[in-house]
Amino acid sequence: MLRSTFLHLPGVGSAIEAQLWRAGVRDWVDLRQLADLPGVPSDRRAAIDRMLDESEEALRQRNAEWFARRLPIAERWRMFPEFRDQTAYLDIETTALTPQEGIVTVVGVHGGGATRAFIAFDDLEELPAYLQKFRLLVTFNGALFDLPFLEARFPFIRFPPAHIDLRFLLRRLGITGGLKRIEKELGLGARAGVEGIAGPDAVYLWEEARRGVPGSLEKLVDYNRADAVNLEPLLEYAVQEMTRRLLPPLVLGLA
Repeated sequence: MLRSTFLHLPGVGSAIEAQLWRAGVRDWVDLRQLADLPGVPSDRRAAIDRMLDESEEALRQRNAEWFARRLPIAERWRMFPEFRDQTAYLDIETTALTPQEGIVTVVGVHGGGATRAFIAFDDLEELPAYLQKFRLLVTFNGALFDLPFLEARFPFIRFPPAHIDLRFLLRRLGITGGLKRIEKELGLGARAGVEGIAGPDAVYLWEEARRGVPGSLEKLVDYNRADAVNLEPLLEYAVQEMTRRLLPPLVLGLA
């Protein structure tokens, strides 16, 4: 999908991009071969060719930050197929709904072939450094909840260059509701051993763990892990469906 993206080129907006797709322009290679670009002034051709050169080089170097700076926030999902192996799926547990009222208790990060839990009063301080090995960050409602909480906890934290908030990406597909409701609707994700646990239960489990109740922390970590891990199949579904809806069959190679 990233090679079929033209939005970052000078003078190309969503309407012109769609026009290029309908004309059978599948990727950057096809675009270079066009004598005239529909809807684009001829005097911008040189600038577009230069940007295509930079795009190829950025992709060769796997420079996610370069694309993140040039793509609209809502379109950064297009980066996922090219940066799949550098994608982190993150979910947090807290004791309240705002950073002013509560603390971060557990942070689950899934990606890079591993799933790790960072726990308050144990190893939570290691989280900022751990996130630096990833280039894409995926959350569900993270723009409004997870990231503000983490920024309050770690004022100098640096997140991966591109953030994909699945709540809003799925909404574009007409899929709304909470994470667990969406998992059930799409038949994606697994919650073996933590079925029926919800946000308020996570607060209770943390309180139990602080009191030393056996198994409470382990149950909380398992619940958080499911939240993080299940983001991966949801993102794969969303990217596949968005690509199918955006690109004409000819561009997809199905005609």
